[in-house]
Amino acid sequence: MPLGQEPPQLLKRRLFYEGRKFDFEVNRLRLPNKTEGDWECVRHPGGALAVPVTDDGKLVLVRQYRFAVMGRLLEFPAGTVEENETPADTIRREIEEETGYSAATWLPIGNFALAPGYSDELIYAFLATDLSAIASPPATDDDEDLEVVLLTPLELEKAILAGEAVDAKSIASFFLAKPFIDKLATL
Repeated sequence: MPLGQEPPQLLKRRLFYEGRKFDFEVNRLRLPNKTEGDWECVRHPGGALAVPVTDDGKLVLVRQYRFAVMGRLLEFPAGTVEENETPADTIRREIEEETGYSAATWLPIGNFALAPGYSDELIYAFLATDLSAIASPPATDDDEDLEVVLLTPLELEKAILAGEAVDAKSIASFFLAKPFIDKLATL
């Protein structure tokens, strides 16, 4: 069943926090199995992520500081879908801001719920190829502390399997992209 096709009955909505990127609600709901209760939910406009692949088969990632985990994570470039933007618009902007690359070819590879136990955020993943470096990349956001990292697909897979600090959306997107990456390697 597609996401969002079996909504609970909303009995009472309470907005606890309205933020610049997301809202936090505690709602009284009746679930499809008739259970009633209060459930917390982070309401998020969604995010877009690129799996950028260079002409020589390297993946373009960023090592980014994340305050919530008090450290740096290896991630594919991604960003929050802004008002009046599509996920495709978002990721075209973000890849340039975060990596200094632009992509001529884009392929949607899937979307998925990031943390469905407490959030409605969906990630829209894209494969980005035919990359070129931008002469004057746009400035990153003030809160972004990141460095660009180039890895082979095998190096990234080994990092993931070794338990290195790679975020979940990047792991999921890597495995969605892997059949396409493998095919590119044979061309």
